[in-house]
Amino acid sequence: MKTNALKGMRDILPEEQKLRDYVQGKILETYRAAGFERISTPILEDSENLDKSDGGDNLNLIFKVLKRGEKLDAALAANPDAKTLSDMGLRYDLTLPLSRFYAANKDNLQTPFKVIQTDRVYRAERPQKGRLREFVQCDIDILGDSSPNAEVELIDVTARAMLAIGFKDFSININDRRILRNMLENFGFATDTLDSVCISFDKLDKIGADGVKAELTEKAFPEAAVNALYDFITGAGDGITLEQVASKCADPAIADDLKYIMETASKIAGGRYKITYCPNLVRGQGYYTGLVFEIACPQFSGAVGGGGRYDNMIGKFIGQNVPAVGFSIGFERICGILFDQKYQIPDAKEKCALLYEDGVDFCEVMKKSEELRKDYTVAIFKMNKKPGPQFAMLEKCGYTKFEKMKK
Repeated sequence: MKTNALKGMRDILPEEQKLRDYVQGKILETYRAAGFERISTPILEDSENLDKSDGGDNLNLIFKVLKRGEKLDAALAANPDAKTLSDMGLRYDLTLPLSRFYAANKDNLQTPFKVIQTDRVYRAERPQKGRLREFVQCDIDILGDSSPNAEVELIDVTARAMLAIGFKDFSININDRRILRNMLENFGFATDTLDSVCISFDKLDKIGADGVKAELTEKAFPEAAVNALYDFITGAGDGITLEQVASKCADPAIADDLKYIMETASKIAGGRYKITYCPNLVRGQGYYTGLVFEIACPQFSGAVGGGGRYDNMIGKFIGQNVPAVGFSIGFERICGILFDQKYQIPDAKEKCALLYEDGVDFCEVMKKSEELRKDYTVAIFKMNKKPGPQFAMLEKCGYTKFEKMKK
């Protein structure tokens, strides 16, 4: 039998798991202190729900589960395809399961509902550093609050979680899809093409204005609209400001909420982290309806967290839209950065190995271990006849103190 984990998934050794437990514990402690409550949902969701979730490119990355028994036989006997053979799939994020959960349990939940989810999700990705097929997300969401204060609170609580685990030089980048789409429509792009335009515009930091123009031209968008966007980007000087974008919208007041969020969040930040307007920030999920945000830090080239407002998702279940906004910390990337930096858990107890010889009263061994645990993390081992290699392995595993009990 094969010993390697499946491609895109991995085994985690004790030292790294200890770090992961610590990081998740600090995140949960921060979230709970702010009044958020944790829930759990199944890893499997109905295929129809997943397909209708507006998950963008993630819909192409769903691990589908075959029907079983007679249902599978019937599907195979018909004209089988991926949809008819499958009736469920692994969740690709925690937003769709939360929306279904809220729709099913809303009568037993307070409004607004402030919720924590920390769990595994699955995507059939091409594995690479910082991007696996199985990974943990740490989400907080506020359901039932349409006020921009919900965004401000999520930014503050998420940032405090980042600070609690040792990150300092990070920036929370913010944009509002409504403002971006309004500006692009004003430039002459058709409404039904805006998603494709935004995908290209999102690459501005990587390919520059000329690259964006070339990509939009290759997609055969109207020349006048492409030129209007290009002229706007190149004429913006050192960087595109929110005021410049708002001035290109049919109704500049559409930017008022974003201005409020940025000003308020910046005051709360107090210089501990940055709040930055990012005019080309889009994020890949199609279910976002307004504000979107990402966390950027110098230790990692991509985002280490993100989220946004998704006011239409719950309405797919109950026929009535419920305002919703969420923020997710990129748990795997955060832990990877800390582990590579050999991050030391603050106030961690020294590891002690209590070794006993054959013939020692084990009750006395247990009694001794309890005494030592006042000051150390203590593990008990029977001493080998040739203890040299045993001690070497214990040292390799982080044990720094050794106690011996002889008969």
